[in-house]
Amino acid sequence: MSTMWQKDMWLFSKKLVKVVVISCTIIILTRYGWQISFPVFQADPSLRAISQRLEQTVKDLSETIGIRNFNYGTLDSSAQYIGESFEDLGYMVEKWPYQVEGVTFSNLVAKLKNNDSEEYILIGAHYDSCFNPGADDNASGIAGLLELARSLKKEALKTNIMFVAFANEEPPFFQTGRMGSRVFVRDLQTKNILVKSAIVFEMIGFYSDKLFSQAYLPLLGPFYPNQGNFIAVVGSFQSQALVCAIEKNFKKVTSFPMSSVITPSMIPGLNFSDHASFWDVGIPAVMVTDTAYLRNPNYHQDSDRVNTLNFIKMAAVVEGFRKVIINISNQ
Repeated sequence: MSTMWQKDMWLFSKKLVKVVVISCTIIILTRYGWQISFPVFQADPSLRAISQRLEQTVKDLSETIGIRNFNYGTLDSSAQYIGESFEDLGYMVEKWPYQVEGVTFSNLVAKLKNNDSEEYILIGAHYDSCFNPGADDNASGIAGLLELARSLKKEALKTNIMFVAFANEEPPFFQTGRMGSRVFVRDLQTKNILVKSAIVFEMIGFYSDKLFSQAYLPLLGPFYPNQGNFIAVVGSFQSQALVCAIEKNFKKVTSFPMSSVITPSMIPGLNFSDHASFWDVGIPAVMVTDTAYLRNPNYHQDSDRVNTLNFIKMAAVVEGFRKVIINISNQ
């Protein structure tokens, strides 16, 4: 009996080792992109002014203010900066406050009203950082948000646009009910506001033309480029139409490379930002991202600083989205 048990255990262990080896091999081989990457982007000189404004915003947030987190008491300074920036552009800023442990936080809202309805396309980004300067994560997203608020104000649009800067996306509130965007989607119901779709900027400033500079979640590598020189759009199955509309319009108006993925909403890594708060309540939403830790080695590190970002490429992304939003708004 003992000998047979030992033999069975040996066969089971042998099979288990084989499964582990095969699984690890698949994960390793599919971690990095296999596809031929996009051509090197040739920047239009007209992007220079946009890139300078983006860079200044990122410097103001990541260097002048610095770490922007509940535990450092700097969120008020960040919110004041963003609110004043909206006001300088001619917007009225609404603070949607909420309390956590006796401390008041605010999601900041600026509305571009183009009709009399309370239906909006939302453009958002979180303004806190993860105990670090957070130049890419997520001063870059806020810079893109403010630049779109500036440029879209000049356009003739049919749809209302809502610009939102979310508090507390990062720890210690990450993926809790106290995360700013989760509070925000609950507030939408009490305010009788309809968000038709949401576009969330989550790290849009880091790019690399080096081979195998782009990693992926397991199994995705064979289908995507091996250089981190593109912008990614992540959507849930429910957001498929929005992803397709964005990608189709983006590729019409700019040569800057874009890749997209449509995923089940519960996949870890692809639901790690404010867009998932909208998925949870059935609102089509996408995350626009440079893919964060799958590309940027400075993710959640003290080295996430302004000199690591490519502002010309970031400007190309923001300008592309300006045109995308105009097209989607006026369809």
